[in-house]
Amino acid sequence: MLRSSFRTLGALGAGLAAATTLVMATPASAQDDFTLYAKEVPSDEEGPQQLPKVGDSFTFADDLYEDKGGDKVGRDGVTCTVVRTGNPLDIQCVGTFVLSGGQITAQVLMSVPLDESAEQPDFDASITGGTDDYRGASGQIHFSDEGDYQKLDFDFDD
Repeated sequence: MLRSSFRTLGALGAGLAAATTLVMATPASAQDDFTLYAKEVPSDEEGPQQLPKVGDSFTFADDLYEDKGGDKVGRDGVTCTVVRTGNPLDIQCVGTFVLSGGQITAQVLMSVPLDESAEQPDFDASITGGTDDYRGASGQIHFSDEGDYQKLDFDFDD
C-alpha cells in the first residue's frame, strides 16, 4: 500500500492514478515474505498546490513488479487523509495490494515533510488482513525509495 503507495509524497497534492490489471504469478507462496517494487502511475490531477487542511484526502496507485523493470505482478490503490496539519504533516493511509493470489490490506499513520526537497524517510505499514491466499495475514511492509521505484518488503508474522 502504501506506495505510494506510499510513494514519497512531498507536498500533499502529489497524486498517482489507477493502475492496470493483474498479471499471473504471485510472489513466492502466499504467506512467505517477499519483496515487490512499486512504480507510480502518472496522474492527470496536476494543479496548484495549497496547504492541506485536516480532513483533506487524496488517492494514488502503483503498478507492482517482482524486479525493477520486470514483469508486472499486481497493482495497489491507496487513500490518505490529513489528520494533523503543520510541518511535518500527519496523514493516515489505507491501501490494498492486488496480486494473483489475493489481496493484502495495510495502513499507516505517517509524517510527511512539506518541504519538497526533504526526503521521505523509510517507513513501515501494518498488514491488517487479506483475502484468498492471504486470508488472516498480519505483519508489516517496509517501504524504501530506490530511484524511480519504491521497494516494498512484505514481512508476514509466523
